[in-house]
Amino acid sequence: MNGTNAQIHASNRKQNKFNWRKGFIHLFPLPALAVYTLFIVYPILAAFSYSLFDWKGLQKGDFIGIGNFVKLFTTEPFNSLFWNAFWHNWYYFLLEMVVQNGIAFILAYIIFSKVKGAELFKMAYFLPRLLSVIVVGFLWKLLLNPNFGAVNVILKQIGLAEWTRPWLGEPATALTAIILANCWFGIGFSVLIFLAGLQSISQEVIEAARLDGVRGFRLIRSIIMPMMMQSIIIITVFTFVHAFEAFELIYAMQGSQGEPYHATDTLAVFFYRTAFGGSSGDGVAIGLGSALAVTLFFIIAALSALFMAFVKKRDMEY
Repeated sequence: MNGTNAQIHASNRKQNKFNWRKGFIHLFPLPALAVYTLFIVYPILAAFSYSLFDWKGLQKGDFIGIGNFVKLFTTEPFNSLFWNAFWHNWYYFLLEMVVQNGIAFILAYIIFSKVKGAELFKMAYFLPRLLSVIVVGFLWKLLLNPNFGAVNVILKQIGLAEWTRPWLGEPATALTAIILANCWFGIGFSVLIFLAGLQSISQEVIEAARLDGVRGFRLIRSIIMPMMMQSIIIITVFTFVHAFEAFELIYAMQGSQGEPYHATDTLAVFFYRTAFGGSSGDGVAIGLGSALAVTLFFIIAALSALFMAFVKKRDMEY
């Protein structure tokens, strides 16, 4: 009897020790959760709170509810500047999708096709991504300099002097030049995403399609692209979020004023200028800037959710 009780006690001790270890495992995510709460959740909640108050410089004033949102969408110049920046963000997204991701898919397909030397190029495509955004901005400001920049010099050398222009000084070309510089900077990341999607496709399926006479562009359109749709959706969401958060490269190349004549304004640049001074009559406008940040948050969250819902629906269908 005593032996049986001893076995029961030993079993209970092992069970308690196992339960303690199992419970301790759940504590491991707490540091990451604390960092996420401090740097992600708290700023979002703070922005919501700040947007509901009237601010006098850095001093919180009276509670005004949605007054800052009303001012943002109905009062000039904020109303026109908001929509100007909003459409610039869409232009940023569309041009990135066509240029950056279009070229990245072609490069990824070349690597996937095992062209000689393709592996070396895979590293070369990603190298710009390793540079600091400030370095990239400074580099492209030098290349696009109207007097001694390499772009205008090359155009003159090949007999296209009439194409030379101050790329960052003209409203018609400034934002496009920055977006193309960003495409050069970010193309390596898109190549890796597309390459991962291509490598997930069964080689047997591709070989069977080729035996049936499906080749070239028809093979890409009918077989490859439908089977790597998951990667396409992922890169689309990444590109959308990046385009609507575009700030660093624009700031590095043109500053926070959206020069020339607000031609390079995006919502993030407009927010920075509004919240920390430069576009409002009384300088710093924390409440109005917070309202703009909240609006930008809802735009990104809502459209990203639509993308994810589309992916989920498509997965359920297939």
